[in-house]
Amino acid sequence: MVGIGSSAQAKHQFKVGDEISGESISVTDPRKEPVEFYKTSKLRIIRSSQALSTYPPWNDIPVTLEEYRERGHRRLSAKTYDIHCKSCKWGCRMPVEMIIDHWNPHIKRYRFETFCYGPKSCQIYKAGPKRTVPGRKGKTWEEPNWIYEEDTNHRSEDE
Repeated sequence: MVGIGSSAQAKHQFKVGDEISGESISVTDPRKEPVEFYKTSKLRIIRSSQALSTYPPWNDIPVTLEEYRERGHRRLSAKTYDIHCKSCKWGCRMPVEMIIDHWNPHIKRYRFETFCYGPKSCQIYKAGPKRTVPGRKGKTWEEPNWIYEEDTNHRSEDE
């Protein structure tokens, strides 16, 4: 996995299956990055993928980061992500930073979580387990479902 900037994506319009070349550097802390390489330059397309899909998983040109943020996400089963959604423009596996003790915010842990930004009507979508975060003195916080519902309630079933 290679990270590129929004201007490079706007220029080249990369999509799943494209073969590209360029120069990158390894990420410094893999716990904090969703990719293995970043700061990629000298990009060029070697072979453009022709496989576009109007049904899930969608593998056409991704939308902008602003549109992903505006859409909001839902938690996604890691197994579903691995089997079906890794190649979908709406599937996402991201590192999450957890502050374990808010009295000592320098105490952090990291893990990867999977999310879906796609249409609520997607037949492939399977919700992942409720997110739990370890806390101070052995306490655990569980993320309630209403957070995801509130995050996506502005969208219709097909958007």
